[in-house]
Amino acid sequence: MSQDAIVFEKVTYTYGEGTPFRKVAVDNVGLAIEKGKITGIIGHTGSGKSTLVQLMNGLLRPTAGKVFLDGEDIWAEPKKIRSVRFRCGMVFQYPEYQLFEETVYKDIAFGPKNMGLDEKEIDRRVRDAVKFVGIRESYLEKSPFELSGGEKRRAAIAGVFAMEPEVLILDEPAAGLDPMGREEILGGIRAYQREKGNTLIIVSHSMEDMARYSQNIIVMNEGKLMLSGTCRDVFSKSEILQSVSLNIPQVTKLMQILKKRGLPIRDDVFTVDEAADQLRSLMERGRG
Repeated sequence: MSQDAIVFEKVTYTYGEGTPFRKVAVDNVGLAIEKGKITGIIGHTGSGKSTLVQLMNGLLRPTAGKVFLDGEDIWAEPKKIRSVRFRCGMVFQYPEYQLFEETVYKDIAFGPKNMGLDEKEIDRRVRDAVKFVGIRESYLEKSPFELSGGEKRRAAIAGVFAMEPEVLILDEPAAGLDPMGREEILGGIRAYQREKGNTLIIVSHSMEDMARYSQNIIVMNEGKLMLSGTCRDVFSKSEILQSVSLNIPQVTKLMQILKKRGLPIRDDVFTVDEAADQLRSLMERGRG
């Protein structure tokens, strides 16, 4: 069995082919998304991130090349592409704008119902999904439009959780939320991934979020794959990232400054917890 959930084989996607507005959005990309891991995708607006993830679940068909899901070419049988979208679910940016049902329960149940599941299984999935996103079961009979902005976001994410896809793609899931809201959303997403063991792909502009929640990172620039690897591998290449105006996590910048000032600490630190451990160890050595 393949160890990669998604594989791109020389994939290109061109908008407006044959017109004066032709634009290559993804250019001859080869990559592999490791199964059962959290992979972050970063890059500036226009770098090809959104096109890349829409190619992953068949919303877009490659102009050239192939996309494989668990070893199978997703476009081998175009009439079956709908089943790929159940296996590879996507949460778009600001998903709360897609809520439409009479109740929160019906909205979350919409995907599983369209999968042809029975009522008992649908009910289990709905209640399982709300547990991870932190929505009270008492809210299930409310109209989704009675919820707060953050609660609407959670309800929309729960709707994709309830389909239990093998691969879950989230495009800026914490966009526009305050720090507490970000922690609640991203923490719930990570808890869901750990329990279900599925493959998670997060698109984000936040280097801090990427460093904290992702295990692997893909960097896109002008439609091309610029870097890929573990968080440590990618963020250690700070000069390459900064050459295309991408930042490294703020805590990494701090540790690099401290090391340049002579402190005997590592500067390949990408989370606040890692930095705290480094500084705590330094202080204990100083007291010794």
